[in-house]
Amino acid sequence: MSKKTVDTSGFSCPQPLMMVKQALESEKEEFSAIIDTEVARENITRFLTSQDAEFAVEKDGDRYIFQIKP
Repeated sequence: MSKKTVDTSGFSCPQPLMMVKQALESEKEEFSAIIDTEVARENITRFLTSQDAEFAVEKDGDRYIFQIKP
């Protein structure tokens, strides 16, 4: 089974955060999230920390790739 990817590219806040929040609530397995703005990266980092979710983030060109474990 392939890992789900949530691509928030092109969306403005708060949409990327809402998309990641929805995936965090519905996914049982690790998933990826593609974020293309610094503001969304900061907001999602704060949100995941507040939810005690395990995550890692790396910069890939102009995007940030989150690996998130619910």
